[in-house]
Amino acid sequence: MRLAAVAFALMAAVISSARAAEVTFDDTARFLAGMQPSAESPLAPLTRDPSWQHHAKFFDGAFAQLEQRQLSKIRDWSDVNLAAPRPTMFYLFSGPDFLYANAFYSKASTYVLGALEPVGAVPDLSKLSRVSVDAALYNVERSLGSILSFSFFITKQMKVDLHVNQVNGTLPILYVFLARSGKTIRNVEMVALDNKGGMHVGNDNPGLNATRGVRITFASADGEARTLYYFSTDLSNSGARAAGFLKFCETLGPGNSLLKSASYLLHAGNFTVARDWLLANSTTIIQDDSGIPLANYNPRQWRFFPFGRYLGPINEFPGRYQERYAELFTRAQPIDFGVGYRWRMHESNLLLSVKIPGGEIAPAADTTSSAELPPKPTRPKRPRPPEPIPPPPGRFFWFR
Repeated sequence: MRLAAVAFALMAAVISSARAAEVTFDDTARFLAGMQPSAESPLAPLTRDPSWQHHAKFFDGAFAQLEQRQLSKIRDWSDVNLAAPRPTMFYLFSGPDFLYANAFYSKASTYVLGALEPVGAVPDLSKLSRVSVDAALYNVERSLGSILSFSFFITKQMKVDLHVNQVNGTLPILYVFLARSGKTIRNVEMVALDNKGGMHVGNDNPGLNATRGVRITFASADGEARTLYYFSTDLSNSGARAAGFLKFCETLGPGNSLLKSASYLLHAGNFTVARDWLLANSTTIIQDDSGIPLANYNPRQWRFFPFGRYLGPINEFPGRYQERYAELFTRAQPIDFGVGYRWRMHESNLLLSVKIPGGEIAPAADTTSSAELPPKPTRPKRPRPPEPIPPPPGRFFWFR
């Protein structure tokens, strides 16, 4: 009996030691985000390296500024203006931008993000060389440079940043944003969608044309389990029709939608499938002017609440000025944060569109709809203000 007890104790110690040596999803996220992993994590000794400490200091400062300048103010705005948000939020053309999805819809229980960028992978950092870990930390910083500065990713830059290094794709960025948003990651699963929207987990492969993605289960400060999906998907008409992404989303809707810095793709004729899907499956849409053109909303189905100031598109997107949008924003309420391509606070526009149940506009003193706007003016377009010159994206970078 005594030998059996000793053997059992030794086995328990071995199992306990093996468990302690595991690198958890949450510890990996915290390490990449410049936050201390758990004390027993194999990543804990790596935090004594001066490179990681420099990385942590950089992210502490950058995220503290972002929280004060934008994120806390966005949450306050949402608390006032979104009375009863749906449990699901959709964010198309998002890249890995969980940060703003969570800021605008902090009460959502399911987040669905979709964009072209690949999911990528995060290997066991404890098994990488010191040089590889150092390179991974730098690449994460570089990938986040524009969104920390301006509130959006630069697509061309992402195509390079998310394909280099052993830590690549959107997944490490999602890890950082989850950790810095105060979330605890409980599980991460690679998933794929077939062309009918059916989900396949892990090695259950639906074929070469599957839509690849990741499902992350996490907890907020309240301990409630929540889910984040990110899918790498083509949202053009041909891609949206062939893939199962929108069919999958439809099983989770209707929901709330966010469109920000969307390259004015929904203004183009080859993105009408995604545009019509959003209008049909959203109860509210928060967007800047790069989202759905005002002319595509049915004024009998939506009420509009403009915030901020509309100055038209930046120079990189000529021909996307909307006269009706400008007219709508003559009655806009102010906002105290910046968002979108015109990221400066006093230059940003935000439109909250709320779908009317039954398609009828209820009488309300603060209701504004495109049906109430005067006919399109025949006068020449008003001159646009000079294009602001943003600070170089590298202003937050540090180099070794």
